[in-house]
Amino acid sequence: MTDTVRIEPLGDAPATLDALSDLLIATVAAGGSVSFMHPLAPTQARAFWAGSLTAAARGERVVLGAWQGARLLSTVTLILDCPPNQPHRAEIAKMMTAPDARGRGLALTLLREAEALARTHGRTLLVLDTASEGGASGLYERAGYMFAGEIPGYALKPHGGLTGTRLYYRRL
Repeated sequence: MTDTVRIEPLGDAPATLDALSDLLIATVAAGGSVSFMHPLAPTQARAFWAGSLTAAARGERVVLGAWQGARLLSTVTLILDCPPNQPHRAEIAKMMTAPDARGRGLALTLLREAEALARTHGRTLLVLDTASEGGASGLYERAGYMFAGEIPGYALKPHGGLTGTRLYYRRL
């Protein structure tokens, strides 16, 4: 691929919803533990992203995408809507990279962009969780996130069986 990768906040255009849905379905099919079970119906994936992008339009979150040409390669969500006693905090969620685009630094690039946006919104603490098995612990640790603990048996893996979740934080 020769096109430059561009990072941008995503809106609810039909083509964007299709791209996000396709990425979510591919991630779940590949075993990504992102709150959904395999097989994931396209209508369910689209409904999730429609809700997420509606929340983004209200300023409750930012959904970032890494595009190469017309193809969405990776996404991450910065959740800004926290309780009133936590205005200093945001959450990193739904970090996904297309299986055939992994290992190119896209996730780290998106993570750094989300951190910059968090600072712009006055956030000084980021939190996230990732699956204990097959999750992105290595990425988050290399990016400076601190391991806070692990909860065993937290969620079902997309193809069945339980996995724990590892909790991380980073002060900005």
